[in-house]
Amino acid sequence: MRLVFLGTPAFAVPSLERLATAGHELALVITQPDRPSGRGRALAAPPVKQAAQRLGIAVAQPERIRRPEAQQMLRDIAPEAMIVVGYGQIIPQSVIDIPRRGIINVHASLLPRYRGAAPVQWAIINGETHTGVTTMQIDAGLDTGDMLLKAETEIGPEENAVELAGRLALLGAELLVRTLGALEAGTLTRQKQDPALATYAPQLRKEDGRVDWNLPAAAIHNRVRGLQPWPGAYTRFRSHSLHIWRSRLAEPHAGLGPGDLRRARGLIAGCGGGTALELLEVQLEGRKRISAEAFANGQRLTDNDFLGELES
Repeated sequence: MRLVFLGTPAFAVPSLERLATAGHELALVITQPDRPSGRGRALAAPPVKQAAQRLGIAVAQPERIRRPEAQQMLRDIAPEAMIVVGYGQIIPQSVIDIPRRGIINVHASLLPRYRGAAPVQWAIINGETHTGVTTMQIDAGLDTGDMLLKAETEIGPEENAVELAGRLALLGAELLVRTLGALEAGTLTRQKQDPALATYAPQLRKEDGRVDWNLPAAAIHNRVRGLQPWPGAYTRFRSHSLHIWRSRLAEPHAGLGPGDLRRARGLIAGCGGGTALELLEVQLEGRKRISAEAFANGQRLTDNDFLGELES
């Protein structure tokens, strides 16, 4: 099938690679423009662009897909279908109308749950034990198009968003190839989404990472896992920012209030409802990421130390 692929992040790379090995004609890859990255702010190519160049596929990087010149480029290519995986721009109806078989999207949730920009992260933050991927026929709404195929998977109790996204990317790549095969064979059925079952997974904000130690330990642990790689879960320690990279649930400790720190078979932080969280890996601002044990040794913790802001 003659295709145009629109995608940007690492999550989209397995889908692009799988389409290439499945024998489809990838006429063009469209991705976001190169952006400044790192401390030096040098221009960096998106992961999808790097993959396309490695595969020998032509790449275009229009600033906006809705601009007339970008749409005319697509009409000239005349793709039979288009594929969108994490492209990062809203696709207007004028573009949706170009391919004869429409546009298929790989979405990292079991729609209609977790529509939006951060479905992997919010599924973990909310304590879900299962998630998956859905292929969807794109319409002009936000992840509201007809569902095509689904694949489900469990979320590991210690799995973070980076790890889960990597697994879902591979699962989505295989589901995409199955979807296109069924589309070509004429056996693909479309299912409307039930808006009453929809939930929203908005773009993450920096402030989402601030830890509220009054929450139960399980909720904080889920945020530590779900908010990786950005913005991460962070708190205050001795007036400095402390990033929490890894944690696990701990047995409750009598007399340990929210944010209180204790060394007892590990570094333990008190949480809401009398629960406790063991910190495993942390990073003090301006320092390297280290084990919580090394952190505790280096900081010479006392029973007066705590995490979070001091209440006035």
